[in-house]
Amino acid sequence: MKTKNTYFKLYKPYGYLSQFINNQTKRKNKKLLNGLYNFPDKIMAVGRLDEKSEGLLLLTTDGKFSNHITSSKIEKEYHVMVDGILTELDIHQLREGVNITVNGTIYKTKKCKVSLLMDTNHIIDRFVRDEKHGPTSWFSITLTEGKFRQVRKMTAKIGFPTLRLVRVRIGNYKLNTMTPKEVIEINY
Repeated sequence: MKTKNTYFKLYKPYGYLSQFINNQTKRKNKKLLNGLYNFPDKIMAVGRLDEKSEGLLLLTTDGKFSNHITSSKIEKEYHVMVDGILTELDIHQLREGVNITVNGTIYKTKKCKVSLLMDTNHIIDRFVRDEKHGPTSWFSITLTEGKFRQVRKMTAKIGFPTLRLVRVRIGNYKLNTMTPKEVIEINY
């Protein structure tokens, strides 16, 4: 008998790893996803968000769904706060792709959608740093690839360190009004 697959969307909070077990000896006290909800056995995170990133994370027991969502056919949208004020030239550089290092090799990122965010009221407020440290900018970036720490590497490459990274959309799945640690069962 075939068991029914389950699907969830989660607002992964800042400070959590996108995993359920920790096999590392150096990082024993890390916060894991299994502490947020009573997930079913064999659940897996679809893709990753690093410990310092937050936002939409899909979870499933369905390997085919996971492969489809992580494919380059599916857009992933992030709202990003950077140190400094982005110009149109900076936005253009990100849109056209920049050279980053992936596994010790230079890699040019694919063209992507990038736009400044004028309204950030939809983003849940979280203290990042004092205003006395200078101005910040928010922008939206939509990718179809997902290299390790790609957005952070892209913003650093053009001279704007990422201060906050929130994934707001994966394909048709959106964060909407979810709050950190919130879990919603979804249909596929």
